[in-house]
Amino acid sequence: MKKSLLVCLFLQLPAAAWATAPAAPKPAASRPSGVVSDAERYARRCQSQSAHRIGRPQGTMLWGTRRDWNTEKLAPERSSVLVSADLAPLRQAVDGVKALRLEGGHLVAACGPDAGVATGGVVGTVLQGTSSDGKPVEVAICGAEPSPEDPGMVFYRIEAWNAVAQEWENPCVALDRVPDPRALAVSGVWDGSGAHQEAPGKLTFACENGAITKCITWGYKPWARRDGKPLADLHQACTRMARADYCGNGQNHTHQNTVIDLYDRFGLVERGEWDPAKASFEAAWAPDGATCLARTRDGRAMETILQECPNRFQTGAAVELGAGERCTVRRADVSPEAALLRNLTYAAPNR
Repeated sequence: MKKSLLVCLFLQLPAAAWATAPAAPKPAASRPSGVVSDAERYARRCQSQSAHRIGRPQGTMLWGTRRDWNTEKLAPERSSVLVSADLAPLRQAVDGVKALRLEGGHLVAACGPDAGVATGGVVGTVLQGTSSDGKPVEVAICGAEPSPEDPGMVFYRIEAWNAVAQEWENPCVALDRVPDPRALAVSGVWDGSGAHQEAPGKLTFACENGAITKCITWGYKPWARRDGKPLADLHQACTRMARADYCGNGQNHTHQNTVIDLYDRFGLVERGEWDPAKASFEAAWAPDGATCLARTRDGRAMETILQECPNRFQTGAAVELGAGERCTVRRADVSPEAALLRNLTYAAPNR
């Protein structure tokens, strides 16, 4: 009891600008065949691997995670090796730490009902996670790096246990722009349709190359407030917009690295001057998808969207939103003017 109390008090000291997992002895080069034991699995967490598996992302991602541990497998777009993690109970932790809790954009560790610790108590823990097919997957927090722009927002270096390869691996998909992606800890979970739900005791590790984290770095932090109102709906609308999820069903209609410009009606991100010869108005957005469309981002015929989600949109008279923004298709049940976000796309307009 006395030992645990001392450890907890020590962990409450201010954390450094970044932290790494506590050193663990390297496992022996040879290991028995079959399933790795619990002791060996935890001893091997957060250690760099000799080889990196190649990710092949298809289209724009929501979570930014791999669809399947088998990189040669053509997995569905709505699949992910990691969609959520439990804050308690912990699978493995620093002595004295009983659970984690999420405070805004960062995690803190708890040694008791009312005790909290800083970043240093978080690194080295192993959480119980879940994949999109409901299978359990363990997640290790290997490092914590506060954002230079907002120290209250922390990027975590995570690894998940790949039961197929029997190795700890970064579940985040690496891309050229972010070859070693980290993750943000975000409250709640997103399902395959792209819908967000608050789930007590659960969080999402959203990787840097996914829409959830991109929208946060663009200025829509779901835990923040503007004029007393939470930004959660703005963030959710942004995740739909980032993936061109017009129907609000989790299906993207874009290509990787397509350049877009976004702005909202609250002044958090304002629309700048734009050249109609280079960019064109695309759509207005609500948390459950587009409220009206002027064109598709990937150039497919508008008819394909109408067929994908029948009875959702209606055609007819054009909807003038002002400032040169004009929709040709609109939601039947939502006013286009009530949208939270709008965007332009820097790509060849649909002909």
